[in-house]
Amino acid sequence: MVGFGDFKSLCEQTPSYPWCNLFYRQLENHSPSTLVNLSAIPATAPVGVNPECGIIRAGQLGSLGNIANMIVCGVSMIVVFVLIVVTTRRRAAVGRSEFRIFLVMYFLSLPFQLITTGSVLEQGSTSLVALTGIHAGIVAALFWALLGNAIVSTQVVEDGTLSSLIPLCFFTLAFFGVTTYISLDVALSITSTFGPSNPPSALHSTPLFVLTSIWPGAAAVLYLLIMTWIVLVVLREIRPMWFYILAATLFVLSQLDYFLLNKVICKGANAKVDGSFIATIFETAAVAVLYLAWRSITEESWDDNVYFPN
Repeated sequence: MVGFGDFKSLCEQTPSYPWCNLFYRQLENHSPSTLVNLSAIPATAPVGVNPECGIIRAGQLGSLGNIANMIVCGVSMIVVFVLIVVTTRRRAAVGRSEFRIFLVMYFLSLPFQLITTGSVLEQGSTSLVALTGIHAGIVAALFWALLGNAIVSTQVVEDGTLSSLIPLCFFTLAFFGVTTYISLDVALSITSTFGPSNPPSALHSTPLFVLTSIWPGAAAVLYLLIMTWIVLVVLREIRPMWFYILAATLFVLSQLDYFLLNKVICKGANAKVDGSFIATIFETAAVAVLYLAWRSITEESWDDNVYFPN
């Protein structure tokens, strides 16, 4: 039976699931006999722990690694960089600095995603574990930055001021630091608090599961609820809401692809590629649509007295 906080099914059923890199190192140190099939040889092992379908490490047996997702991550970095530039140029827009922080966090997540899901580094290596831990920290911080933007949009504090930026940056760094530390502790057993899973085969870590699986979904839902209230109740507009609905739809599609179609695509492509590149396309498209939504509600045509209530 799979318990709350167990990664076993995810690491077996979901190709290129990056947090499995942490448990591979843990098993390699504490229970190497549980690593079988493709995972038995670190030099060629794909991302995952005993995955049903996985892309062999790049450079081994003619493999190019997760080349499709690596290309998409590279293109996505260009797209997000352009969004950061155009956001910076909208100097009078409400929440410009806060939204730019969110975009920067997503931009930073992409090179780490490229490496941690790309099957380019040897499984169990210290470098892969360290990069995966940092990646997990960035993802947790990214979703706080998303939720923080919604909170700032309520004008509970004035955007662009220290009263807005200091809490946003503080909690962004806090989520990053805590999640990164827990991730490294899971992999390296630095302490007994987040150390080896018991039993080892369960790949169990409740804090890591909450921060990398539950928290992102919860933050996204809260963000959508708050922005729905702002658009429909405060601004009393319909048009911007369609952007938020589209962004939410793209995000949901990315998760459905990652967790339901990923293995199907992997098997259909004989483990040459998997569905992670499609999920990345949807995620980047969702971020781009969020930019359009933000631009829509910060247009100069809005009545300032409506958006900035006294």
